[in-house]
Amino acid sequence: MKKVLVTGANGFLGQHLTCYLKSEGYNVVATGKGACRIQNPDTINYEEVELTDKAAVEQMLLKHSFDVIIHNAALSKPDECENNKNECLNINVESTRYLLQAAGVHFIYISTDFIFGENGPHAEDAETGPLNFYGESKLRAERLVIETSDRYTIVRPVFIYGHAGEGMRPTFLHWVKTSLEQQKQIKVVSDQIRTPTFAEDICKGISTIIATEVTGVFNLAGKDILSPYDMAVKTAEILQLDSSLIHEVTAETFAEPVRRAKRSGLKIEKAQRQLNYSPVNFEEGVRLTFGISAVK
Repeated sequence: MKKVLVTGANGFLGQHLTCYLKSEGYNVVATGKGACRIQNPDTINYEEVELTDKAAVEQMLLKHSFDVIIHNAALSKPDECENNKNECLNINVESTRYLLQAAGVHFIYISTDFIFGENGPHAEDAETGPLNFYGESKLRAERLVIETSDRYTIVRPVFIYGHAGEGMRPTFLHWVKTSLEQQKQIKVVSDQIRTPTFAEDICKGISTIIATEVTGVFNLAGKDILSPYDMAVKTAEILQLDSSLIHEVTAETFAEPVRRAKRSGLKIEKAQRQLNYSPVNFEEGVRLTFGISAVK
């Protein structure tokens, strides 16, 4: 069975990926900052590695003979990237450069819809145009992967959600649930569109990529085009919470230091054709996130 490295394994997608691929029988080595935060850590082959330390990365690559590297680690908060550009470049670009030294490995790079600008949803070959430094750093890393690796797959998800176990950061949906349960009034934007992605769908798509060794660029996103407001209201309906507590606002309501696209999201027809990618719809994704059975 193939030996797979998952970077950023303590993060939300990293934990999902590590556990899913392990359940599929892959020999998974998980790396991250600090102690292992993945559920059932005793069953996980976890190593703490500072990916911005070239020597530490080289040592890890010498120690293991990986068949696949899934580079998921990133500084992914746009505000942080804007305020700490050098740190952002070190984590998002330089760490990618160090990992690409592993010659002959199938290199799977987890990117983002932030490499694009407006007029989404975008296909894989749409014109790029990041609106903030986070998107710019991820686009630079994508180009580095394309220029350096002879066997790469770039995966782009959008607005990831899903089950949040112990040790995982809560997602937007969990914030909505907790706020409404506490009878808090919340403001949610309705003038931005996304194609929210259920975490397990990304895991299934990446597992297919590993098994088939397919290369190129693939959008692994959800099939529904929704605003955060739409997502919040649908979540409230499914959880039978008070949606009147959700107030529809525009992006201008929030003073944000970085620009975000109004019309974002990704098209998934290529992944559907070539990977047999079949994501759940948003309603089913919410039910799976919170363990709720569909109404028969």
